[in-house]
Amino acid sequence: MNHASTGAIRRRLVVAGSLTATAALVFTGCASSGGSGQSASGAEEEAISVSLITKTDTNPFFVAMQQGAEEIADELDIELTLAAGREDGDEDTQIQAIENAISRGDAGILITPNGPAVEDALVKARDAGLYVIALDTPPGDPESVDITFATDNYLAGQEIGRWAAAKLDGEKATIAMIDLFDDKIVSVDVARDQGFLDGMGIDLADETRNGDESPTGEYSGGEYEIVGNEASQGAEDGGRTAAETLLSQNSDINVVYTINEPAAYGAYEAFKAAGGTDGLIVVSVDGGCAGIDAVTEGIIGATSQQYPLKMAELGIQAIHDLVTTGETPEVSEGLDFFNTGVALVTDEPQDGVDSIDTAEASEICWG
Repeated sequence: MNHASTGAIRRRLVVAGSLTATAALVFTGCASSGGSGQSASGAEEEAISVSLITKTDTNPFFVAMQQGAEEIADELDIELTLAAGREDGDEDTQIQAIENAISRGDAGILITPNGPAVEDALVKARDAGLYVIALDTPPGDPESVDITFATDNYLAGQEIGRWAAAKLDGEKATIAMIDLFDDKIVSVDVARDQGFLDGMGIDLADETRNGDESPTGEYSGGEYEIVGNEASQGAEDGGRTAAETLLSQNSDINVVYTINEPAAYGAYEAFKAAGGTDGLIVVSVDGGCAGIDAVTEGIIGATSQQYPLKMAELGIQAIHDLVTTGETPEVSEGLDFFNTGVALVTDEPQDGVDSIDTAEASEICWG
């Protein structure tokens, strides 16, 4: 629960009882319409206002998240304000958006944090009585948010790692690691990177850090060599530059891990330009419709599909229910966050690795 004092809580009616997360990823319990109406205590309440602050407004993942939030906000008569960093990692713009939400007196904030500098501002928002939900990216300081709704990013990495190891079928793995940042530590970046290596069967050094594993050794199917880790900023041009850098160090790369699908597209283009796509295994995380098309086309071998619309929908619903009924969401069993689900997508299934194909994934992908 929020650590704000009772006096600081304005539109939040926190009462006994909680909302249970079901396997279907829906919230249960009574819910009344948003906007003006009766609160759980029967008192007249103001319209419910919520801010959604994403990392960027250009990455398809966050565009889909905004779309999901707008749709549910319209249904529930929520006053929704959208804000985003200028680019992935832009903390200053997010901090300003948080300050604006506090000044407006929003009931809550949904945010995909761009870095640790944002967290002090989120603590300030909680102290001011706003309910803060992290989406997709858990913050480093758990006290900066009330709850996180996210993919199990470590599991997402493990799934593509297991698939890649099985796909290699004992061949030496010469691996390029294309991460998000190299100048800050963000949980989603580390979780996917380390999950992938763990899924490959590679011993981790410090699972809270990227790039400190032994550069050579054994994976579950044979020998491996990690050529290096390069940052992409989660962007297509960054993925291409990162791949070019790694190719300049070792032209025998046959496995490419990428933080997300935009980085994967750029990396593939670098290998294509170098004439090195024959037998190349590219794996990623996102599962957007464009990414599923890339799997169909053989650009990406396998991707872990996330559900950003669901994250946004559940976040908006949670704040609505908190204000109107006093119910609060709970984390998933055995986790310290609410798990919004993940599925491995590939048209080349491997023994012992659960997956869905692109036809099924296309039915549930996001824009």
